[in-house]
Amino acid sequence: MNIQIFGTTKCFETKKAQRYFKERNIKFQFIDLKEKVMSKGEFISVRQSVGGLEKMINPKCKDQETISLIKYLAEEDREEKVLENQQVLITPIVRNGKMATVGFQPDAWKTWN
Repeated sequence: MNIQIFGTTKCFETKKAQRYFKERNIKFQFIDLKEKVMSKGEFISVRQSVGGLEKMINPKCKDQETISLIKYLAEEDREEKVLENQQVLITPIVRNGKMATVGFQPDAWKTWN
């Protein structure tokens, strides 16, 4: 397994995900989204794995202005806006190759071998 956890150091759900993998002695790479954002390729891979951009966006995030803007943008422009403003994503984003989840989803992670 090649686990990557995208999140922030202050996110409680991200800390829970890190603890989940630590407790099972599964190595992972943590990427702090405040310091380094997902590349376009990583972003597209996650989007395809979770079933679309809408499932990645956190409607309760602090940046409500960007959330409102994203709702009214043309479909083809939404992805670009989210890539520029990754603080609107649900965290943690956990990747294992082509598989990915958003949020704390230990039931999905159990199936990864």
